[in-house]
Amino acid sequence: MRTREVDAATWMVIIGGMALIGYGCFFVVRNFTGFIELGLTPAHVGGTPAEIRAFSQRLFNYISHLQVAIAGFIIAIGVAVISLAWNGMRTHQRWAAWTVAAVVIVAVTITLPLHYVYGLATLGHLGALYLDVVLLLAGSALSLRAANNESGSR
Repeated sequence: MRTREVDAATWMVIIGGMALIGYGCFFVVRNFTGFIELGLTPAHVGGTPAEIRAFSQRLFNYISHLQVAIAGFIIAIGVAVISLAWNGMRTHQRWAAWTVAAVVIVAVTITLPLHYVYGLATLGHLGALYLDVVLLLAGSALSLRAANNESGSR
């Protein structure tokens, strides 16, 4: 049995999930304290928070509500990933590792492209996401490898 690999994989994904929860919470705080997302400047978004608010309070509120909604989804994904790791991967369930990988791949596939198209793909903005994606996918792969090795040794 590859308990050490499974434990390492589980903790990699749990830490990745905790990072998502932390980032989502930070995202909410940033919305109400600095408005513009981490790693972006007023030049990236076309104005300072005060300029956007002066142009249209409704637009400002709309952007704020989107940022908080996105933060909620980031936090929810973190909670789900932690649950998958603790309740599935830790007990050698392949489906849990595959689910974590699928969630990460779907989220990144939908989320990242427009960052590049719109010139928002700064390292300060996406760097933490890249690290988290690597951690989550590596943990999923390690868990699957351990499960495959375990089933092959029976």
